[in-house]
Order: sequence, then C-alpha cells, then structure tokens
Amino acid sequence: MSFGKSGSQKLFGMAIVCICAMALASCARGMSRAGQSAVSFVKPPAVPQLSYNDEQRFKYFFHEALGKQMAGEYDAAFDLFNHCLSINPYAAEVYSMQASYYAELNNDSTVLAYMKKAAELSPDNDIYLERLAVAHINSNNMNEAIRTYEWLYAGHKDRSDVLSVLLQLYNRQKDYDKMIHTINRLETVEGSSEQTALSRMRVYALQGKKREEFNELRTLSDKHPNDMNYHVMMGNWLLQNGKMQEALDKYNFVLKQDSQNLSAKLSMMDYYRMVGEDSLASEWQERMLLDPATPTGNKMMLMRKVVAENEQNGADSTEVLDLFEKMLAQPQQSSDMTELYAAYMKLKKMPQDSINTVLRKALGISPDNVGVRLQLIQALWEEKNFDEIIFLCRQATAYNPDEMAFYYFLGLAHFQKDEADEALDAFRRGVAQINAESNKDMVSDFYSIMGEILHGKGKDSEAFAAYDSSLQWKPENLPTLNNYAYYLSLQKESLSKAEQMSYRTVKAEPTNATYLDTYAWILFMQERYEEAKIYIDQTLQNDSMPTGVVLEHAGDIYAMNKDMTRALDYWQKARDAGNDSKVLARKIKLKKYIKE
Repeated sequence: MSFGKSGSQKLFGMAIVCICAMALASCARGMSRAGQSAVSFVKPPAVPQLSYNDEQRFKYFFHEALGKQMAGEYDAAFDLFNHCLSINPYAAEVYSMQASYYAELNNDSTVLAYMKKAAELSPDNDIYLERLAVAHINSNNMNEAIRTYEWLYAGHKDRSDVLSVLLQLYNRQKDYDKMIHTINRLETVEGSSEQTALSRMRVYALQGKKREEFNELRTLSDKHPNDMNYHVMMGNWLLQNGKMQEALDKYNFVLKQDSQNLSAKLSMMDYYRMVGEDSLASEWQERMLLDPATPTGNKMMLMRKVVAENEQNGADSTEVLDLFEKMLAQPQQSSDMTELYAAYMKLKKMPQDSINTVLRKALGISPDNVGVRLQLIQALWEEKNFDEIIFLCRQATAYNPDEMAFYYFLGLAHFQKDEADEALDAFRRGVAQINAESNKDMVSDFYSIMGEILHGKGKDSEAFAAYDSSLQWKPENLPTLNNYAYYLSLQKESLSKAEQMSYRTVKAEPTNATYLDTYAWILFMQERYEEAKIYIDQTLQNDSMPTGVVLEHAGDIYAMNKDMTRALDYWQKARDAGNDSKVLARKIKLKKYIKE
C-alpha cells in the first residue's frame, strides 16, 4: 500500500491526534459515564494482559511508527502500525491511526470497521466516538451516527457542538419531534436566545403547526418588548399567513414607536403590494429611497429591484431615470448609486456623453474609485479626447499611485499627441510600479511602446533593451516581435535573430499584411529574393491600401528578381502614395535597384 505526499499535512496531524487519544484512553479506562444506563453503548471485549516484553516491544514499534509518520514516510509507518497490531491486536490507538490511513485512500468501509474496533476497545474515548460517528455519516448510516452522538452527549451534557450535529442529523431524518427536543437541550446548555426560538419556529413551520410557530414568536417578542424588530417579524408572519389587517396594525404600531424603523417600512411596502395597492407601495418605496436616513446598501437593493421590475414589465424607463435624478440631487455618501445610474444608462443605450457626465459625478464623490475612472477613460478613448484622458490619469497617479493602468493610458495619450518625452516619462513611472503581481500583458506592452518611442528618438540600443524586457514578460508579444525584427533589419545587423522573430509573427497571423511585409523585407536583406517575393505578394494580397514604404519594398524585391517592369510599376505607385524618398526617385530614373 502506498501513500503519496498529497495527504502529508493531513497525516502529519494524525500523530498529535493519536497521542491525545492514547492519553485519553489511558485515563478513561475503568471510568463510568455519568448517567450511564444499565445497558452499555458498547461492551469492551476481554483484553488479555500483555507480557512485559510484549508491552515494551509494542511501545517501541508504536513510537517508531509515529516517527516515520512525522518524517513523511507513510508506507513505512503503515507497516509498523500493522506490526504493532500483530503484537497487541487490542490496541485501540493503532486501529484509530490505521483508520486515518484508510480515510486517505477513501476506503470508507475499512475506516468504519477500524473505528468501530477502536470504540469497542475504548468506549469512553470521546475522540474515537466522534470519529466513529463521522464514519457512520460517511457510510450514510444516520441511525448509528445519531446513536453514537447521543452516547457522546450523555457523557458531556455541556457540549453544545454535539447537540448542533444531532440537530442536523435529526433534520436529515425529518424527525421533527427529536429536533424540538434537541433545541430544548441546546437551550439548557446555552440559555434561551433568538437563535433557539427561531430554530423552533422553523421546525414548527415544517410540521405545519402554525399556532405553535406564532406562539414561539410572540413569546420571543414578549421577552423583548422594546425591540421593535420582533414586532415587525410578527407582522411579517401574519402577512404571510393571510392576516392582513393584523399585520398592518403591527407595522403601524412599530412606526408609531419608531418612525425610522427600516424593517417596518420595507414590510409596509410589501404589504401594499400584496393587497394590490401598487401606487401606495411605490410611494413607500420612493419615500425610503429619498430618505437620507435610509442606509446606502438598502437604497441600492431597492433601486436594483425597481430596475429589475421595470425591465421585467417592459415599462417606460423615464420613471426610473427620474427617480435616479431625484436621489442623486441629494448629497451622496458614496458613489455606489451614481455607478448604478451609469450602468442603467448604458443598459438603456443612452448617449455616451450623458453617461460620461454621470461618471464624472461619481469621480467627484469618490476620486479614488479606480473602476469608475477607467470606465470614463475608455469611453473618452473612443472619442480620442486625449487631453481629458491626460488630466484624469494625472489625477489618478496621485490617488492611486500603484495602479499601472493609469500610467499606461497617460503614456498612450501623450504618444497619440506626438509628445514623446511626456509619453516616455509616463511609461518609465509606470514600470517603476511593476511587482510580482503585475499584469504580464500590460507590462510587456509598457516596454514595447517605450521601445517604439526610443527608436523614434534614435536611441536604438535603449529601444532594443526595452524590446528585450517586453519579450521577457510576454515572449509572444507580436507587435514587439515585429517592430524589434524590422528595426534590426534596418540596421542590417542580427538578421538571423530578426528573421526568427518575424517568422513567429507570420506563423501566428498569416494574413497580417504588416507582419508579412516585415518578413518579406528581412528575407530580402538576407538576399533570399525568391522567398521574399512570395511573402511580398501575400502582403499585397492582404493589404487593400499599401503604404508607400510597402510598395517600395515590393519594387525592390521584384527588381532583385529581375522583373524590372513590375519593379518600376511598384516604385511609381510608391511615389504616387506619397513616398518622396530621394533614393526612390533615383531608382525610377535609373530603372534599377539602388542600395541605401
């Protein structure tokens, strides 16, 4: 039998369990259980006395087994425990230990057999009894599990945890009378409480004993006459059981005593809905939504309900929008309701400008709200409103200095405005926030765009270092691979490395014209002209509006493939597309390829 390391932590703890079990077993033997009936739960077998030598051998091998177990040598420990049983087949502690091993193997039947044996040999050991009860539950033998837990409780009348398990077991058996009896015993241990009273109510409800259920609630209310929530609970019970007027009287009584009782207000709203007075229900609902005393969480719950009912009924959204406006006209403790309003406006496909206004209001309430700020930035990106994006991101780096996304959008916005120095500064500040938890894709993109900027500033060595960092975080960052490869080819160095990187982009996206052009150009630089022609043709097939640079590449490749007619055609198209290179003009004039 083999035990892997997956259960090491579980088995490690068994040594402590076993040592405790042995101690309990030794001190429990010969003791009588308080209140024990004439018929014992189990009758311990007659245990023959071990010889002195066997007793010493047993102790030696048992402690050796524990040592192996603590060292994680479970197979050896298991074999040693078996050897212990060959010396003393009446050792309860060994059966308990072996049961733990069989539990690791999911052998429930053997676990049950071994724990039965342990409990029979040491019937006053509570650890064995509890493990036996659990084994019965795992074997789906609820009757024996209940019998075992009841025996355990008989010796420990103060153990409410045992009673809690019994309550669950009786519930599974649908033995409601025993559940009531167990709740009463719990109350003896812990004292009367709302929890025990409500538990009894639930059982009475399952039994259909309405009178007993209500009497339990009334008793609870009588014990706490100044707690209005119990009166509300009584009103709710009356409402659910069709006693409408009595329920209304209860709610009015509570509101007379405590006009701000939220539970009573919510119940009044439910009452009017149940009696068909929807307008009054809506009035109570709006009153709660506009009441500054209503907690934000309850307002959010109510407003979500309003939205859901409006959508379900296909009603006009105008009422919902008006209600949002009324609420947001009041001072807000948080941006939650404003965010919900923006989400509803998005659901109703309202103009983005209107949604942005609400998002700006949310930021005014909670300027450190990352989610709201990013929503607004993404919406503004669609509008290419780079100035406001820069403003929002600068603010964000003060409120949320460790949030990389804001440096990312700040750098991109400056980059889009051709503000290279500001963009580079933003990206450098962003990468300073990198840690082990950072988003790898975003970090890779940071370095990739930094490489693009640095190349544009003529700092190719720094650009290539940035590209290397980008690929460390994301080896398959295709834009990085493409740009890195192309810029290497322009320097006419590391062409083999450039070709390998470029090929990965073409393999990943075989119809991407940009990647195909880069690969064709690198092949051209390696003087692999026929292969270059294959890929430049694919480039033009997948590019409906090729740039002047791409067209010049095509002309160069055809020229080196000795097709000057096509070469001149592509060079002329390159000039028509806006390529005003002096070298291109010379190629057309001299009708031949000229190296730059």
